[in-house]
Amino acid sequence: MVEPEPMLKGMLLARELRALGHDVEVLTGFPNYPGGVLYPGYPLRPIRTDVIDGIRVTRAPLYPSHSKSALGRILNYVSFGAAAALLGSLKRKSFDVAYVYHPPLTVGMAAVLIGLVRKMPFVYDIQDLWPDTLESTGMMSNRHALALVACACRVVYKRAAAIIAQSPGFESRLLERGVPREKLHMVYNWCDETALAPKESEATMPPGMEGRFNIVFAGNMGPAQALDAVLLAARDAHAADPRIQFVFVGNGVQVAKLQALSESLELGKAVMFLPRMPITEVSHVLQAADVLLVHLRDDPLFSITVPSKTQAYLFSGKPILMAVHGDAANLVNQAGAAICAEPENAESIARAAVSLAAMPREDLLDMGRRGKEFYEKNLSVKVGIARLVTLLEQACNWKSRKGAHCSIEKSPAAAEPSQARPGGMRR
Repeated sequence: MVEPEPMLKGMLLARELRALGHDVEVLTGFPNYPGGVLYPGYPLRPIRTDVIDGIRVTRAPLYPSHSKSALGRILNYVSFGAAAALLGSLKRKSFDVAYVYHPPLTVGMAAVLIGLVRKMPFVYDIQDLWPDTLESTGMMSNRHALALVACACRVVYKRAAAIIAQSPGFESRLLERGVPREKLHMVYNWCDETALAPKESEATMPPGMEGRFNIVFAGNMGPAQALDAVLLAARDAHAADPRIQFVFVGNGVQVAKLQALSESLELGKAVMFLPRMPITEVSHVLQAADVLLVHLRDDPLFSITVPSKTQAYLFSGKPILMAVHGDAANLVNQAGAAICAEPENAESIARAAVSLAAMPREDLLDMGRRGKEFYEKNLSVKVGIARLVTLLEQACNWKSRKGAHCSIEKSPAAAEPSQARPGGMRR
């Protein structure tokens, strides 16, 4: 059986809360991200219950899709939202508070309905700004539809007991949209430290990476990543220094297109594609890398986004080639762990790659060490969990202020982020 999609934030939160003595349950969907195809061993059913690390995980049915089709995505989001709202409302067990991971918006709408039925507050963790992301990625362009999504967002924001922004830019944008200052909190993401921790006894150099200067991109490959520009950069960087190789690890709707472009450009040893793999195997690739790449489209929205791979890269202790403007660049510059390039600018990216390849090895190691130290001090699971537990306890108090009984000792909440679901927990 293939393991479910990475549960970076919600499931790690659930594990940590359980370790603190809280009773946690997760409500999520059937794993189908990022390919939009159900994982082997997870046939679609009306409901499925698993136990992962002692945590009860209920899976609600959905329409599996992660294609370019707006209709497919909408069916995926709406089907899960409706099923989650129904299952969450009918659960016999009571919960004090829920942690809800966005996107998609339908998860927040489900949380609103569940909260009204069960008189339960929720903490809303915003990882993508809607409708901004829908418009920027081309998934939705109709102005009336975008306005309707914005209206639904305001409803969810109003009902949430607390809202988490993943970057300073998100925080500022939400304040501009009327979210009360006292409801809004900025908490950086963390990474799956256990899975990504270097395991020297198991470390192996992936075939094809030996003797090369490897610049690795690991993660989803879709329109937002705009990796066609990186392929052009790989061609130019390899021409300047034949040791340089760009390695792409993962899956996504653009993979076939990128592979075809690579062939048409006759990139040969300038690039290598590796299939999607469990995160424990990804850690081997990251440790074999000389530099790790972050790249997103040159879009104003992404200047206030910190891609989640940023934290994983910092934790891995490797230098970073950051081709994203704004908050993400500011973060790695603050850490002293990166060289920055212009997104979607092949010349700039190639120039940064050649510069990194020319650096003394000790300088590269120092960049990686600084990034690791910065992560441990500011972005680690320990730091993030402490902030989230406080917010969940405050949300429980918010319920008390509303006139309903709530015992702090009997709660907080969590959700598994693969489909970004409302979840609840007790102690």
